[in-house]
Amino acid sequence: MLCLFWFGAHEIAFDACLAQMFFIHSFTAMESGFFLAMAIDRYVAICDPLHHATILTHSRLAKMGAAVLLRGVAFFSPHPILLKQLPYCRTHIIAHTYCEFMAVVKLACEDTRATKRYSLSVASVIGSSDGFFIALSYVLILRAVFRLPSREASLKALGTCGSHVCVIFVFYSTAGFTFLTHRFGHNVDPQVHIFMANVYLLVPPFLNPIVYGMRTKKIRDQVLNLLRVKII
Repeated sequence: MLCLFWFGAHEIAFDACLAQMFFIHSFTAMESGFFLAMAIDRYVAICDPLHHATILTHSRLAKMGAAVLLRGVAFFSPHPILLKQLPYCRTHIIAHTYCEFMAVVKLACEDTRATKRYSLSVASVIGSSDGFFIALSYVLILRAVFRLPSREASLKALGTCGSHVCVIFVFYSTAGFTFLTHRFGHNVDPQVHIFMANVYLLVPPFLNPIVYGMRTKKIRDQVLNLLRVKII
């Protein structure tokens, strides 16, 4: 995108486009998996705080991270292979700001319904399974929080989950809109779909350091001190 806006580079090699598509989709799946891992961490921290270090050991965290990475690579490695095998006899202009799978597959000049179904099935399985277990973890967290004896303890416990919930909401709401548009929204204006796809790709990574940084007291105090100096 920087090359597009700064240098007017409106072309990309086909192999580079496939590589870009693979990394975008696999990293998105990994991000969803890490949200689930964070939800599990929040659940253990609130529902069983005394055993947090013994339940989520370094080895278990490493295994969770490796599973998330392998899942993202395994599920989306076939995408560039499938696209590489398709014949392209139409326009070479992608109706998108980056190489998204659905945008590229539309350029093929043969029946691609099976390829599209595979991609949508992978996205739906990963998104729905992660979303289900994240929702389940927060249901259990809320049940545990409302059983706490004091209101102050309940608010403190909820405060530890606030930043995580905000980022999850932005990520899954925009990703869900993009998925549903591909599946059902054939009458949605392409400009709206492209805009939401850009939001889904760019906004969560942009918000992550802000949301999580402001939740960290040392970072928050440092930022406030810098702002005071500039104002003075």
